Amino acid sequence: MNQPPISSPSVRGPVDHDIRDQIVAAANEHFSQYGYSKTTVSDLAKAIGFSKAYIYKFFDSKQAIGEAICANCLAQIVAAVEQAINVDAISSTERFRRLVKALIVTGVNLFFNDRKLYDIAAFAASESWPSSQVYDAQIRRFVLQIVREGRESGEFERKTPLDETVDAIHLALRPFVNPLLLQYNLDFVEEAPRLTSNLILRSLMP
Repeated sequence: MNQPPISSPSVRGPVDHDIRDQIVAAANEHFSQYGYSKTTVSDLAKAIGFSKAYIYKFFDSKQAIGEAICANCLAQIVAAVEQAINVDAISSTERFRRLVKALIVTGVNLFFNDRKLYDIAAFAASESWPSSQVYDAQIRRFVLQIVREGRESGEFERKTPLDETVDAIHLALRPFVNPLLLQYNLDFVEEAPRLTSNLILRSLMP
């Protein structure tokens, strides 16, 4: 069930250049203090000690820098979910429970124990950045794979069109998938994995 990685943001210069990592790290800290929307490339250049023109040698815009930070963050959630569900000899039902739990727990830990990541990821979701769209699509692919396997094993019903079932589940998980919505559901994160999984799994019973 290996999935393609989060796509890279638009960058310039050598891919493995250490300067790019320095810019991203410094931008991460600067965004955390002043916020993404209130920070300009000129602000970053001054804070980092580089010229604005030099930064543009590696990133074509402020969004490209934010994309790099956001993509790294979302990739951590994808990796955690993939690790949780890629376990041999478990049912599709258990695999789905693991998906929901890993998705919610990892998202909460990343976005609310490290607000600088949350703020950028939430902005990315609100603006439909490519990194956010790719992340959302990857979660849907995880759901698709589990539902398809569950149907093949006889655990899940087969009457409802597959795409319709997957889309419905994906929408049901959106409050915990979308960083912008996650902040409004913090009161439910302890019970959410169990309650959400139980509700969806009941709808999948043959």
